[in-house]
Amino acid sequence: MKQILYSHGEPAGIGVDLILHIAKLNFWDAIKAPIIVIADLALLKARAADLNLQIQFLELKDLTKAKKNKIGSIQFYCAAPCKDNIAGTLNPHNAGYVIANLNFAIQAALKNSKIALVTGPIQKSNLVDGGFKNFQGHTEWIQQKTRAKHAVMLLASKKIKVALATTHIPLSEVAKNIKKARLINIIRIVEEGLKKKFNIKNPKIRVLGLNPHAGESGKIGQEEIKIIAPAVEACKAKGINVLGPISADTAFNKALLKDTDAYIAMFHDQALPVLKALSFGEAINTTLGIPIIRTSVDHGTALEIAGKAKPLLGSLKEAIVQAEIQLR
Repeated sequence: MKQILYSHGEPAGIGVDLILHIAKLNFWDAIKAPIIVIADLALLKARAADLNLQIQFLELKDLTKAKKNKIGSIQFYCAAPCKDNIAGTLNPHNAGYVIANLNFAIQAALKNSKIALVTGPIQKSNLVDGGFKNFQGHTEWIQQKTRAKHAVMLLASKKIKVALATTHIPLSEVAKNIKKARLINIIRIVEEGLKKKFNIKNPKIRVLGLNPHAGESGKIGQEEIKIIAPAVEACKAKGINVLGPISADTAFNKALLKDTDAYIAMFHDQALPVLKALSFGEAINTTLGIPIIRTSVDHGTALEIAGKAKPLLGSLKEAIVQAEIQLR
């Protein structure tokens, strides 16, 4: 049976709130794959009480026993106890709980190709403070746990798709992490992902330069000439419809947006501000190049409204829809 596992992320944030609110919608019933929340019952009950939501919680001891989604009812699996259920206040002692939920879902998806993983927002700093010193983000963690050679972060909305050549690293380390062979692999993975996960037959990919004006013929940097352009040309020779490097400051005008299926940015904040300006709360994060299906929200933990106000539900709804599509 096809299933969607939801790892809600930081328990102090809105990851729990989101799924509780969504479970009250007709949308919940419309999703054919059973959704199983990986969470501690005490946390679910505490947050439902905070939000004044009446929800029935059904515990599963065996994922294969999951049934069709029913409005107002949540099926959950407890992988670990949550140390602190208070909304809005970070507690490093919850780090192990977050990781246990995530690891359980990853392993379940690895064992069964009919299981997709949807993740809620995490607070990286709290995981580091809680003892996971090398934690960089969901993408890197999932790559490690699935033993994938390459993993690519792609954020997608109806208006724009952006993949990243580097993810959660300091800006000072970006240039040395952009290598020709790595970039070739990223372009190849993005093309394959657009075809398989988004049903785009001949995707047009545009690769951004690293430096201002894409290096301006080497006057503002050599990375475009020595690394990025050769990688693009190598992919063109393999039949991939890819263009670049192009200057990031003009890459997102209306004409190019309409004519581009996906951009590949050299670093996290080069293109994601554009995506979030165009589609915040409507975009999803999906991981390409790994042996499991994983989608996620495009936003953070929003600690200031956790347990208090109804958050925007669009991104998680889209992540769930895309996960179900990829299961087909």
